[in-house]
Amino acid sequence: MSGARHLYVHLPFCAHRCGYCDFVTAVGRRGDHAGYVDALLAELELERDLLSPELETVFLGGGTPTFTEPAAFERLLAALPCAGEVTVEANPETVSAELAQLLRRNGVNRVSLGAQTFNRRLLDVLERAAGPDDVRRAVHVLREAGFDNLSLDLIYGIPGQSVADLEHDLAEALALEPEHISAYELEAKPGTRFTHAHGVELERQAEAMESYFELVVATLTHAGYRWYETANFCRTGNRDLRSGHNLGYWLAHDYLGIGIGAVSTIGNSRWRNAPSLGGYTSALAEGRRPPREPEKLAAGLKETERVMLGLRLDEPLPLAEIEHALDPAGLERLERLGLARRDGPLLTLTDRGRFLGDAVTADLLA
Repeated sequence: MSGARHLYVHLPFCAHRCGYCDFVTAVGRRGDHAGYVDALLAELELERDLLSPELETVFLGGGTPTFTEPAAFERLLAALPCAGEVTVEANPETVSAELAQLLRRNGVNRVSLGAQTFNRRLLDVLERAAGPDDVRRAVHVLREAGFDNLSLDLIYGIPGQSVADLEHDLAEALALEPEHISAYELEAKPGTRFTHAHGVELERQAEAMESYFELVVATLTHAGYRWYETANFCRTGNRDLRSGHNLGYWLAHDYLGIGIGAVSTIGNSRWRNAPSLGGYTSALAEGRRPPREPEKLAAGLKETERVMLGLRLDEPLPLAEIEHALDPAGLERLERLGLARRDGPLLTLTDRGRFLGDAVTADLLA
């Protein structure tokens, strides 16, 4: 069966743009929500032949997808193809009983909540609207509606955050018993107002990132979560609770992205939709594909990406898939240092190698 089995849908609208955010977003613009959904569905129809008749995953990200005007949001959800895993990102303050029911009746079976931290002072630093009680309430509302696959996002390395603050965040997250936790180090992009405001403290936090990372892994694995990807953890048991959509990226599967700023990789072609909301909606209203930025995939790039992304996972990579991208001397050196391990036809990083992450992987590449 041919065609991409993963679909990403970008909903850019937010009530407020957080200072550290570098995603493609549009603040407010409620009058544009319905027209944007029209454009999304038009783009989906234009690209339908790129998708497999049966999808594995659909992921709605943003922005804040659940900020989208409810009637337009429901119209979108109802029109999307079915998939085994359908994830919607949500900010906790947007979650209501009505929203939860809207999601349930339209096939959504996984919700990713942006908690970030349970410390009100640190939430203010991040310019987040939702407080700790909003996160707890959102989890309760979603559980009451029947959701049994929830993910919480946490951020560490926030200006002013201490080890005790991070320990508290992890304890609060675990108390909510989510099926999945994503814990990311804060990345403040150069030139943003966030970096200008917190530059000195961000430099101090950078020196502590490795110890924060080790604390996150130790705490969550001790609590019974599987450290299946560098920043992602899931509960173990009868169900595979890993993010199937993100696994598609990490395993170099084809995927289609629709919406402003969305990226697609199909075979040896990759393109990114331009981030202009007006250009996107006007082109699709006229029956044209939106403005796009194509990327020429250089020889060996996909193999290199397979190494860089695949070694973030806890499962070994088949050497036959990646051997041309590897530096044999670099691999031998990392094996001697106890950072990588070959087991017959398979390659994996040791736990210490996974802590060092991309730096180790870069040494493997030819």
